[in-house]
Amino acid sequence: MFCVLLCMAASGGAQDGGGGAASQMSPPTGVAQTASPSAQGSIHGIVASRDGAVYEGVHVELSAAGATGSEPARAEATDSDGAFSFAGLPAGSYRLTFSSEGFTSRTVTVQLGAGQIYDTHEIVLQMAGAATEVKVSAESPTVELAHEQLHIEEQQRVLGVIPNYYVTYEHNAAPLDARQKYQLAWRSSIDPVTFLLSGIFAGVEQTNDEFSGYGQGAEGYAKRFGANYTDGFVGTMIGGAILPSLFRQDPRYFYKGTGTVRARTLYALANAVICKGDNGRWQFNYSGVLGSLAAGGISNLYYPASNRSGVALTFENAGLDTVENAVDDLFEEFVLKKFTPKAKSGAGQGAQ
Repeated sequence: MFCVLLCMAASGGAQDGGGGAASQMSPPTGVAQTASPSAQGSIHGIVASRDGAVYEGVHVELSAAGATGSEPARAEATDSDGAFSFAGLPAGSYRLTFSSEGFTSRTVTVQLGAGQIYDTHEIVLQMAGAATEVKVSAESPTVELAHEQLHIEEQQRVLGVIPNYYVTYEHNAAPLDARQKYQLAWRSSIDPVTFLLSGIFAGVEQTNDEFSGYGQGAEGYAKRFGANYTDGFVGTMIGGAILPSLFRQDPRYFYKGTGTVRARTLYALANAVICKGDNGRWQFNYSGVLGSLAAGGISNLYYPASNRSGVALTFENAGLDTVENAVDDLFEEFVLKKFTPKAKSGAGQGAQ
């Protein structure tokens, strides 16, 4: 769905020959400490994307190549400037391993000379289990992985036409942050197909003279269209972005795809009232249930007075929305993936 290159270009600092600001940590086991302090070198760099955006949080591990000792390797994570540094190193052969959750780790061997300040060269990481490469930004690894998975979801369309954004075929998809939840809701709301469907529903309502308070003619159609689109927009923004951000819940349907028909059916039906939290645990779907109630209440502001629902009807409609969501989830689990050309399963899982 998206092919974005994840580049980790390293740049180094000025050579000082004395290693004065260097870390005093012991070098990895297996490298003889025969060099004098003035001959100690360092390995450092900056992990960044090709356009210069630094990448924070990459796990960098340094070990002596071929070491047989029992001491643990030295490790650190790149800081907010994307930098890492291992100093106080005698000459020898070292192994640098770069890893980040959701990506395939990479290993580079460095031959360090006496007193040498070594700058690493470009490192490219690839999403685990996927053929798609991603370019790292200044975001954390989890946020970056979620961004790439979200980019895939935003290209999912039933029959290549109807948006199917709110389902993820990643069994362990990274949680979305608040910005990504709003992005998904906005993208869904402004999709041309969304406007088209609102127009079709408005036409059906006008033909059946539903919401007669709107009248007929072009003005009546415009009001019905506006009400239809607003219903969808408000419901999507509240239930898909605002409340999920507040309650830290994921608004997407997590495709199961395995197990017996009975197990998958029960799973799909349960997803109408439960959802996965940003912490990865299943919980009551406050976002979806309260979102339906809020959207129903807000609709009273723009529907004709004769068609406005009271409190009881608002709760009734929220219940109907829950049933409708259960039916939608059944279609997601058993039908829609077959007709969604961009659907991908299992990409980006299990990376260390």
